[in-house]
Amino acid sequence: METQPLSGKVALVTGASRGLGHSIARTLAQAGATVIVNYHSSPAAADAVVQDITRHKGQAFAIQADVADTAAVERLFRQIRERVGAVDILVNNAGIGVPKPFLEVTLDDWQQVLQTNLTSAFLVSQAAIPAMMAKRFGRLIMISSTAAQTGGVIGPHYTASKAGLLGLVHSYASLLAQHGITANAVAPALIETDMIKDNPKITPDLIPMKRFGQPQEVADAVLLLATNGYINGQTLNVNGGLYMS
Repeated sequence: METQPLSGKVALVTGASRGLGHSIARTLAQAGATVIVNYHSSPAAADAVVQDITRHKGQAFAIQADVADTAAVERLFRQIRERVGAVDILVNNAGIGVPKPFLEVTLDDWQQVLQTNLTSAFLVSQAAIPAMMAKRFGRLIMISSTAAQTGGVIGPHYTASKAGLLGLVHSYASLLAQHGITANAVAPALIETDMIKDNPKITPDLIPMKRFGQPQEVADAVLLLATNGYINGQTLNVNGGLYMS
C-alpha cells in the first residue's frame, strides 16, 4: 500500500482546531497532503494542531475564517490560492450543537446551527468546486451525524442541519461525478471528544460495541473517502453499530 497516497494534494479541513477536526487534519497530513487548518476563534488551538502535524514531518498551516460568512470564505480561498493553489480535498467539519429541549429551541438557535453546520458547507464547497472541476479531481467530504438518520437527542435544529448535509452530498455527487469529483459523508455517533467527556449523562450503553468511538476512527473513514475514486454519494456510518443501514 502506498504510504502517502495524498502526496501533492491540498486538503482544507474546516473547524480543525480541536476534536474530530484535529484528528482528520493530522491523518490527511500523514497521508501526504498539505493541510489547511481552518479555525474560527482559537488561534492557539489551531497552532497546536499545526505543530502536531509538522512535528511528525507533515505540512500544514492555519487560516482563520468564519466559514458561515460569504466574504470570509472568499478571503479564505484567496489566501489558500496565494500559498498553495487549489484545494483538492475539502472536509466540511465545522459544526455546533446547542442542545436544548426541543420546545425551547428558538429561531435564533435554528438559524445559528443551520448557518454553522449547513450553510458553511455549501459556501465552502461552492468556493472549492470550480478549481476542482478545472483539475478534474476533487473530494468533497461532509461530517454529518447519526442524528441525520435517527433523529438524535440534541434537537430538531441539529438533526435538520446534519440531514441537510446528506442532501448536499447527493446533489453534488450526481452533478460532479462527470468532472472527476466525488462527494460523500461520514456520519459519526458518540465519539470520545471533549463534548462527551464533559457530559456524564452520555454513556456507551446503547452502543452494541459498548464503547465510545475514537476521533482517529472517524479520521480513518475520511481518509478512505479522500483516497478512493469510486465511492460517491454515500454516507459512511462510524457509530459502533448504534445505527445500522
